[in-house]
Amino acid sequence: MKKRQKFYTENQYRTFLEEYEEVLEFCKTNTFKSSSPEQEASLRARHLQDLLLDKILASYTAGEEIEKLIPLLEELIEKYEIRQEKLAIYEQAPNISPLAIDDWLDQYEECVQVISLCILLQRTDLLKRFVTLVDDAGYAGDDTLYEDLLRKTLPKRHDVDQWYHDVYTLLIKAIYADSKEESSKLLNDYCKQWYPAFKQAPWHDTHLQGEDGSYVGYWAFEAGAIAFLYGIDDSKIDHLVYPRDLVEYARNYQPTNESQVARVDAGQPCGKTGYWFTPAKTESRRYFNQGEIMPKYEDSTWGDTIWYWSGEE
Repeated sequence: MKKRQKFYTENQYRTFLEEYEEVLEFCKTNTFKSSSPEQEASLRARHLQDLLLDKILASYTAGEEIEKLIPLLEELIEKYEIRQEKLAIYEQAPNISPLAIDDWLDQYEECVQVISLCILLQRTDLLKRFVTLVDDAGYAGDDTLYEDLLRKTLPKRHDVDQWYHDVYTLLIKAIYADSKEESSKLLNDYCKQWYPAFKQAPWHDTHLQGEDGSYVGYWAFEAGAIAFLYGIDDSKIDHLVYPRDLVEYARNYQPTNESQVARVDAGQPCGKTGYWFTPAKTESRRYFNQGEIMPKYEDSTWGDTIWYWSGEE
C-alpha cells in the first residue's frame, strides 16, 4: 500500500484495525451509559456508524485499493439507516435525520462526504438510500451544494440559491463560474481553505496527537465529486485533502459484472436504457434507449463528451 496522506503511518493503521475489532467485540457484551433502553440503542447505533466511517477514512488514507472501500460503504449506509431508526424511536420523531446538516458544520460535511463517496464509487443505489434519510427530515430543496451534488444522478432535484454554511461558497461558485479556468481556480482555493475552516470539528488537528491519536485522514471528498460531476479541470490541484485517485476512479470506471454499466463515449451506442449525464454540459441528464447513439457536444469547454449512468428513473 502507498499511503495517501503523509501524517498516517503503517503502524497507526494497523493499530486502528486491531482496536476496531476490539471495540466491536466490546460492544457485543457491554452497554452504553444511558437513561433508557431507547437512548442506549441510539447511542450504540451512532457509535458503530461513526466507527465504520472512520474505518473507511483510515483505509483510504492508508492506501488501500479503492475497490476495498465499496463493501465498507455498503455497510456504512446500512449503519446510517439503523442510526436513523434508533434515533427516531428515542426522539419520538419518525422522520428525523441522522445528521443535523443545518445546525452543525461537521455533520453537514459528513453528509456531503458520504454523498460524494457514493458518487465517486459509482453507487447510485446507495446514494438513494442515504439521501432518503436526509430528504425525509425536510432538508430537500434547502441547500445549493446538497442539491448540486444530487441533481446529476438523482431525479427531480431542486434548483436553489442558498446554502447553510459559508465554508462551501467557493465550491459552489466553482460550479457556476463563467470560465473553465475560473472553475479550476475556485476549486483549488476551496481545497486550500477547507482544513482551516473546520477548526471546530472534533477531528481537527488529530494528526498532531502522534501514533496514539485518533487521526484517520482529512478529505474533501465533495471537492472531488463536484470536479467529476461538473467537468472541472483538476489537473493542477495537488492539495493534500483532494482525493485525486477517487476522481480518476469515477472518470475511468469500468463495471465488474454485466448488471452494472460502464461509461459511454459520445458516438457510441447506449449500453443500457435509462438516464445518463455528462459533465460536458449543464442540465445534461436525459433518457436514452439501449443502442441509441450518445450525442457529442462540440462547444463544450470540458473536452470529450463522456456519458455516465444515472439510473432508471
